[in-house]
Amino acid sequence: MDPERAVPETSGTSPETGSAAPSSRPGAPAAYAAARRHRWLLGPALLLLAIVVIRAFLVTPFGIPSESMQDTLLIGDRILVSRTTAPADLQRGDIVVFDASQAFNLRVPERGMVQTLVEAVESLAGKGQPTDYVKRVIGLPGDHVRCCAPDGRLEVNGVAVTEPYVAPGQKPSVMPFDVTVPPDRFWVMGDNRGSSADSRAHLGDPGGGMVRTRDVVGRAVVTFWPLGRLGGFPSPGARADIPRAGQR
Repeated sequence: MDPERAVPETSGTSPETGSAAPSSRPGAPAAYAAARRHRWLLGPALLLLAIVVIRAFLVTPFGIPSESMQDTLLIGDRILVSRTTAPADLQRGDIVVFDASQAFNLRVPERGMVQTLVEAVESLAGKGQPTDYVKRVIGLPGDHVRCCAPDGRLEVNGVAVTEPYVAPGQKPSVMPFDVTVPPDRFWVMGDNRGSSADSRAHLGDPGGGMVRTRDVVGRAVVTFWPLGRLGGFPSPGARADIPRAGQR
């Protein structure tokens, strides 16, 4: 026998006696089992981390809880909201999700640790915070928005606006208003104008019902559930027929 030849560790026998050799690492089986458990937990942990990162920085699912955006969005619809659209890139007609607590003067309930954890888990499934609202951007910063023009339509910067998304049978607004949107704010309205607590309903609140740009969560890009309503929201463009504030 070649004295320089090493005996493989996997042989499991003693080179002298031929009997099974005791493990050189008594704790090896336990360590191996622990490593397997860690590997088993690593996959779900990485998946959860990926979901959190995607939700926080790329796209977020939201469920529609009310009829305020009918017939564009129905109760129970689930939409994906892009977080990559900067507020400065939003256009008139875009549908947005935003934190309405400041614009609509909502009371934010105190949350304990357990409630915060539950809401965090629910948010992964698309349930937003109680103060998250979905509406359509009607007025950009600096816009003069009023209702109504002589022909009954909404008017933005002196131009009467045709709104094909307004729910059938609904007027642009039964409530007259005349506002100039401050810098870094948006004027938002629901498509179901007769059943939407939007900027109009909060004119007397601090902020005048205007949504701060920093409170915008993102722009709605697609309805993904139910499958029968699968579809995106076409970009309204910059409404070329409407001049920007101060350009008319």
